[in-house]
Amino acid sequence: SLYERSMKAIHQLLAGFTHGDAISNEAVVMRGIFRSWGFESEIFSETRRILPELRNDAKDVAECKATCKTDDIALLHLSVGSDVNEAFAQLPCRKAILYHNITPAEYFAGIQDQIALGLSRGREQAKRLAKTAQVVMADSSFNASELKEWGYPEGSVLPLVLDLQRLRKHANRYTKDKCDDGLVNIIFVGRCAPNKKIEDCLSAFYYFQKYVERNSRFIHVGSFAGTEQYHALLLTQQRELQLNNVDLIGATRQDELNAVYKTAKVFLCMSEHEGFCIPLIEAMVHDVPILAYAAAAVPETLDGAGVLVREKRYDLIAEMMGRLVRDQALRNAVIQGQRDRLARYEQRDLAGELRQHLAPVL
Repeated sequence: SLYERSMKAIHQLLAGFTHGDAISNEAVVMRGIFRSWGFESEIFSETRRILPELRNDAKDVAECKATCKTDDIALLHLSVGSDVNEAFAQLPCRKAILYHNITPAEYFAGIQDQIALGLSRGREQAKRLAKTAQVVMADSSFNASELKEWGYPEGSVLPLVLDLQRLRKHANRYTKDKCDDGLVNIIFVGRCAPNKKIEDCLSAFYYFQKYVERNSRFIHVGSFAGTEQYHALLLTQQRELQLNNVDLIGATRQDELNAVYKTAKVFLCMSEHEGFCIPLIEAMVHDVPILAYAAAAVPETLDGAGVLVREKRYDLIAEMMGRLVRDQALRNAVIQGQRDRLARYEQRDLAGELRQHLAPVL
């Protein structure tokens, strides 16, 4: 229609733009969708928060105000305290917010105070943005309900738009051979951050290794840039519990991550604060049975799949891990449930849903 042709652009604003980060990945997928609809579409962030090799792929947020015309649309990915949130509030165009959750600062207090400050600032900014956008979306009902508490209009839920093909691609052979050495691999994937409660994974793994399966390994994949103190606490705990074969390997390339998933027997998630938790979906792609603590958006993302625990009884969790490894009938049933959940997720037309949610500003 003529009206749509007069619409120029849908731009996205992000707190940071980097490789392997869920929101950056989603923004790239969405940019492709917006361009396929015939809109111009760019990604804006603070230059210092854009990975140097990606600086051709994203623009500095300072340019955004000059670029955005009144009938353009700006979509803010709200996830942390950032100057980008302030810049968004001042744009002269139509606005949409997609809320990915801001971890409560208390998880970081006393461990990484700098991060705690950024999170507090983010929550303050989020509250101030409550009246700025015509369209409000969240990637889980858990996140949507948080926005409502802050005085936002009723938000619609748009699950994370993921590119699952990356996961089905090549697995690094060297990593695969290294991990595929006869030990039973229990894994967790996600940023090395206190809200993820990786110390609780280690506590459960202690019982698993001591009483259930001696020949076992715990692997955590996830960046600890900026959370080195928390990472150091985990290493201390590993020594104190005298755990063998604990690999906290930090950030990896996609092909290395794929290899870790391929050799894993159980995905153990003890996290207490997740806005969505993409690694749960990744584990489903690789047929790794999931055992997870039922907190925040985790039950919603699992949607009936995996095994949920409601309390952290590490001895019982260890026993359940053993059953998921050895009891083939149970293992197969859990994997089938996860495949069904993944099929439901992949059958959704997320581009169509995105278009519907944005209809008021299109």
